[in-house]
Amino acid sequence: MPQRVVIVSPALSDANNGNWQTARRWQGFLQSQYAVRIVKAWPDEQAQDDAVMLALHAKRSAPAIQAWAQRHGAPAEGSPGLGVVLTGTDLYRDIQEDASAQQSLRLARQLVVLQPLGVDALPADLKARTRVIIQSTRSRQAQTKTQRHLRALMVGHLRAEKDPQTLMACAGLLQKEEHILIDHVGAALDDTLGQQARHTMQTHPHYRWLGALPHEATRKRIAAAHVLVHASRMEGGAHVVMEAVCSGTPVIASRIDGNVGMLGADYDGYFEAGDAQGLAQCLKRAAHERGFLQHLARQCALRAPLFAPQAERSALLDLVSHLIHKRT
Repeated sequence: MPQRVVIVSPALSDANNGNWQTARRWQGFLQSQYAVRIVKAWPDEQAQDDAVMLALHAKRSAPAIQAWAQRHGAPAEGSPGLGVVLTGTDLYRDIQEDASAQQSLRLARQLVVLQPLGVDALPADLKARTRVIIQSTRSRQAQTKTQRHLRALMVGHLRAEKDPQTLMACAGLLQKEEHILIDHVGAALDDTLGQQARHTMQTHPHYRWLGALPHEATRKRIAAAHVLVHASRMEGGAHVVMEAVCSGTPVIASRIDGNVGMLGADYDGYFEAGDAQGLAQCLKRAAHERGFLQHLARQCALRAPLFAPQAERSALLDLVSHLIHKRT
């Protein structure tokens, strides 16, 4: 009988976000060796047989993390079998100010960050029990792009952490650049931001808010775009960045740890977070400066091997094996 692994995710398939994509992919990586299920709340009717919990999000999964520690004990080195995976809001906001997120860190036997710079955000005494697992995606054939215009694509639900307002402000600054087209994929998780997106479409016709799309449809748009814009103010390690890199689509990204950890400190496609003017200048370079996008694409291609599925699968299996064999 295979040992049981439960993945706790604050979002399930209906959310169509990064937490769900990670949970589903990890289930697929593990299910050849373990009995794996994904839940939103724990304990459930199968909880008694679980050997390992992988909890995505220190704050939002805190009730499940605390319940696991109550059942299995919480010695100084962390609760047996418990791995906690830290998101961008965990690392760059919640563990500084939220007591439940801070407790989740202390209860974990192993902490996981999704890009190398994530370790730097953690308290010094917890770094020894932290490992980096870089997420993965399957590569796609790079598409030939039209020369008639530049199509920039941002993928991210409309919420403050993703900073869609910087993209909208950038659209205003590019009003006279009619050959720069901006598409934006994501659900309006904030009603005010949804209203702003609709207003931006009305006043700046080269900006289109497409709302939420299925994952496969979004990946096709990423592959077809000339450039992916990633404007986030905080990220643990964004799926859309690696999906662009592995589709031959270069990235223009905010200079935050979550992006630098994935693209590298020497990447030339950064703008400062919240700087609409800086983003606009990057898009103008992409449209007018011959070779700029090709240069970014070459830099992205050098990062693509980091996002290979086999590397993530091996790291994940090693994590689960460690948690099982260090239960005492």
